[in-house]
Amino acid sequence: MNYRMIINITAKILCAEAVFMIPAAIISVIYGETGVAGAFALSMGIILILCLPFAMKPSKRTGFYARDGFMTVGIVWLAVSAFGALPTFISGVIPNCIDAFFESVSGFSATGASILSDINNLPKGILYWRSFSHWLGGMGVLLFLLAMGPLFNDSGNSAYLMKAEVTGPKVGRLVPRIRGTAKILYGIYLSLTLAQIILLLIGGTPLFDAVSISFGTAGTGGFPVRGDNMASYSVFTQNVTAVFMVLCGINFNIYYLLIMRETKRILKSDELKIYFLIIVVSIFIITLNVLHIFGSVGEALRHAAFHVAAIISTTGFYTVDYNLWPELSKTMLVFLMVIGSCAGSTGGGVKISRIIIIAKSARRSIYNALRPNSVRLMHMDGELVEEDTVNMVHGYVMLYVIIISITTLIISIDGFNFETNFTAVLACINNIGYGFADVGAVENYGNFSGLSKIVLSFNMLAGRLEIFPIMAIFTPSAWRK
Repeated sequence: MNYRMIINITAKILCAEAVFMIPAAIISVIYGETGVAGAFALSMGIILILCLPFAMKPSKRTGFYARDGFMTVGIVWLAVSAFGALPTFISGVIPNCIDAFFESVSGFSATGASILSDINNLPKGILYWRSFSHWLGGMGVLLFLLAMGPLFNDSGNSAYLMKAEVTGPKVGRLVPRIRGTAKILYGIYLSLTLAQIILLLIGGTPLFDAVSISFGTAGTGGFPVRGDNMASYSVFTQNVTAVFMVLCGINFNIYYLLIMRETKRILKSDELKIYFLIIVVSIFIITLNVLHIFGSVGEALRHAAFHVAAIISTTGFYTVDYNLWPELSKTMLVFLMVIGSCAGSTGGGVKISRIIIIAKSARRSIYNALRPNSVRLMHMDGELVEEDTVNMVHGYVMLYVIIISITTLIISIDGFNFETNFTAVLACINNIGYGFADVGAVENYGNFSGLSKIVLSFNMLAGRLEIFPIMAIFTPSAWRK
């Protein structure tokens, strides 16, 4: 394993993280939060002193393979989360190191789970940093650096990093060069973010709120800047946010095809069709089920649409306490938690493309059982699905189920009921944030023990990195040269 290259890349990413803290420090100064500004300055100093020598040191450029890519991504995300917790810990906003780490992991993994209860009194600099961590982690910290400049002379090495960080069962290049693909993805990402900011400003949303909400929406994270989340904002702000949550749950390759005017390829996308079908059907059923709570079809439809968009995109914003909804609606939201968004988006969950492959694989198994001598190929979007991809999906789902089972068992030590434990694990591994019962929309994770918070932090990273990179760290053979 190429340890020098891994250390060099990790150091570069952490130095970039220190630079990203500058706007948060400036915002703290503007709002008169000198102590918080000092915490950001000290955090930047610690990171640069520790990491700059390793970032500047030349490293071996050859011998970097797929295993190194997975290990690098896993290590980088752990390091970014740990150092990203420094401002909240040093400033005393979150004086417990485990709590600070949990909050930081939740931010960068775009989960939105929180241990904080008094959001309204948080310093503006910290609120901005939480929301920006969503935006940076939503598309990927390594992908951002690949877009800004080459980490390698060989684009093949960069492909290993991109494959490990970008979501979905299969990662393709939009253009021949990896850096070009990263630039296009971040260009689309930035365009969606700016479009939402502008619309929210037109609707009268304050600038700070508009930027923070848009960061959380684009990254599908969901950290709020108000104690009641999205409830006190105007209907216009809520509706705009709902639309952009849906848009950010779409595979970003679709937007590239739209720019290139390849309409036929867009219409062939099975994942896109099923994504919108699930949204429409879910909104219809939940609207009927909660109609008696809101009294009018318009109100029921608006809240149902917002929460379906929030859950399937795994953003996690809310306008009302859906924990009080009927069991049918809550059960549907749990299913949406698991399904998640499209591959190649900033959203979490199993991903609709994997659901399609699993369904087609099950159908093929039944067909082969009835006709043992037949050969049945699997297609999606009009193209052949390779057997390696099918096997990776099966392995992912198996690990997904195992992790959910084991971590639910571990956190049950704290004594919460099954609904709380199970939905907390689901909410974290699917990067949604809020679950039901004691981790519902108006609750938080502050009452869990330190052990449970570490376990749930692992779930958040496993969900964001889609299990394999984070599991590679715990595989002894992966550390051998």
